[in-house]
Amino acid sequence: MRFLSDYCEVYFTALENPVNVYSTFVEFTIPFVNIDVSIKFYGLIIAFGFLLAVLFGGRLAYKWKIDLNKMLDVLLYGTIGGIIGARLYYVVFEWDYYSQHLSEIPQIWNGGLAIYGGLIGGILAGYFTCKKIDLNFYKLLDMCSMSFLIGQGIGRWGNFANQEAFGTNTTMPWGMFSNKTSAYLLENYAVFEEKGINVDPSLPVHPTFLYESVWCIIGFFIIYYICRRHYKFAGQLILWYGVIYGSERAIVEGFRTDSLYIPGTAIRISQLLSAILAVLCAAILISKHFELKKNPVKYSPVEVLPPEKDYDTGTSDEEKTREINARKKIVKAQKEKIKTKEKQVRKGDK
Repeated sequence: MRFLSDYCEVYFTALENPVNVYSTFVEFTIPFVNIDVSIKFYGLIIAFGFLLAVLFGGRLAYKWKIDLNKMLDVLLYGTIGGIIGARLYYVVFEWDYYSQHLSEIPQIWNGGLAIYGGLIGGILAGYFTCKKIDLNFYKLLDMCSMSFLIGQGIGRWGNFANQEAFGTNTTMPWGMFSNKTSAYLLENYAVFEEKGINVDPSLPVHPTFLYESVWCIIGFFIIYYICRRHYKFAGQLILWYGVIYGSERAIVEGFRTDSLYIPGTAIRISQLLSAILAVLCAAILISKHFELKKNPVKYSPVEVLPPEKDYDTGTSDEEKTREINARKKIVKAQKEKIKTKEKQVRKGDK
């Protein structure tokens, strides 16, 4: 068993000494069957971000009194749908490569998961699951909006471990350089020229994964504040997610060197989708704002039990009222009986 067996030296413009960045956490061989296993930091970091996102979502579901059994169903199918969607999205737009390397399609531990594909796959799976188990889909999306940002903000550091998802050259203090970034730029230099991207493999590059991570964490706190103070309707928080994440990705995607393109064009598919997402969500938010300003409606995400049924006792409000009135009559009759006995005692004393 070998720990931290693979690393590269990463240089930052503002730092004198390099930082050792490990991509492999541990490697070992399963005895008797002689199967080699390699656990990557990429997978561990994504798993950690996913865990925190799930814990936060579970806590919010508890506060909103959402059935946790239903939430587990959504989590299970949404996770499966998200992983499949993330991989398919990436493979489709890199089909020229994967059509020649079919055996690598399942190897998600080596990278190649597209966030938009994961969102599309997870949301579709969540929608059909909610429809099946009778769960409010828009409220679920609101809850997931914050969990998405937690997972993305942490998960992006898996790109740092793999030294991927970086941008073009920069002279900023946080500019990053390593043998892996240089090798990738050299290998794809012809592609960059074809897309009109000028980049020097020997110079530092934008750590775009860092930009997205910071933006997502800040976005989480913004949406959490809106949730606590200005939550007006189901679907509001996921719309804010679309504005915040869409704006970030539309900007940062322009710096990246590993973008997926619409085949035969120099149009970055994620940048286009992000811009559309941000504008569309902003337009819906503005429309809802004016609608609620004219016709204010109180809203709470907390599940409220139907008024005609008390789920703790299994009795209706009308039955409870009759029961309370009956008890009052019994108490009143007992008091009258006590008073009558007291009067009889007084007469006897006289």
